[in-house]
Amino acid sequence: MNFNIFHVMGNLNQFTLAASGKVILALLVLDWFLTTTTDATLHEPGFTGPIENVTAPLGREAILACTVHNLSTYKVAWLRVDTQTILTIHTHVISRSRRVGVTHSDQRTWFLHIRELRETDRGWYMCQINTDPMKSQLGYLDVVVPPDILDRGTSTDQTVREGASVSLTCAATGSPHPQITWRREHSKSISISDGIKVTSLEGPVLNISRVNRQHAGAYLCIASNGVPPTVSKRIMLTVEFPPVITIRNQLVGAGLGTDLVLECETEAYPKPVSYWSRETGEIVPVGGGLEPQKIDGAYRSVLRLAIRRVTTSDYGTYKCVSKNSMGDTEGTIKLYPMPLPAMENRNVVQRLNIVAPDKSSESTPFGTQDFRLQDYNRAVLQKRFSNQFLFSLLILINIIFICFG
Repeated sequence: MNFNIFHVMGNLNQFTLAASGKVILALLVLDWFLTTTTDATLHEPGFTGPIENVTAPLGREAILACTVHNLSTYKVAWLRVDTQTILTIHTHVISRSRRVGVTHSDQRTWFLHIRELRETDRGWYMCQINTDPMKSQLGYLDVVVPPDILDRGTSTDQTVREGASVSLTCAATGSPHPQITWRREHSKSISISDGIKVTSLEGPVLNISRVNRQHAGAYLCIASNGVPPTVSKRIMLTVEFPPVITIRNQLVGAGLGTDLVLECETEAYPKPVSYWSRETGEIVPVGGGLEPQKIDGAYRSVLRLAIRRVTTSDYGTYKCVSKNSMGDTEGTIKLYPMPLPAMENRNVVQRLNIVAPDKSSESTPFGTQDFRLQDYNRAVLQKRFSNQFLFSLLILINIIFICFG
């Protein structure tokens, strides 16, 4: 067997040349591919920046912005993430809601508009570019809701007995969740346990232990969450208690024929039945003499009994009686005789009306003191002194005349 070394060497050279050509071709194709891919990557669309989260109040319009570059023939779409709903594609609105819209600025910034915001619009939204693979980014829309006080879960007007405890509650909704503050009308302080008084309290429940009549009045439940307007509800607290009677003058003196008014102050709730009676139990007839008058609101009232031209039968003890469903009580006033000024002043005053009509009167514990009486007495004394002086002078003149005449 003959082995031709030259023939073998020739075949080896042909194979080497062929392999080298294929390698070169592969390198050229790879270089073109890499160059094309790099160029496409440099000019592929993308996002210029993140989507800023948006907060808007209920009922207003919210606008989310998505900024892109190198969009070319690609398109931008907006989607609702939680429902996987396509809202818009390019300039077309896909959603059936008339509240949704889309606009753009030179196809660089794409705006999603949601009008007449509802709480259900709160959530994540996606801005998407239809590249392969798809590019997207997210933005959050928060819908804030002003506070609202709910009838259910909030106390109505309350009526409690004195000494009992009461809890006032206030339920409110809103986003963010509202803060509850309790205050009293007219800036009155709130009395809590151990005699501590505060101008306001935080929390949905206001607890008052051992209620007394000073707790009675209007309380305001105020809900606020930073979203205007702040709202409030007025809750009236009524305290029931038996009558309490206050008499400032238990002993009253009056002269015969004078006029006076007996007075007693009652405090009670429910509204009491109040009247005057004598010590014998006889009820003083209601008429012009009994003049009930309210003061300081529904709890207090003043009863007045006018007695005109006092006679001896009017002297004695009078009772101010007050009753309601919680109990009854009474207070007494004793009317005693007081002598008039010791002087025959009826005729004197009539005469003095002419002598000194411009003088005023003064009220004293013993009745009305008329300064005209004092003026008249002084005038009488002066007149008597003048007469005595003239009489003495005449006697002296007679004596001189007899002695030296």
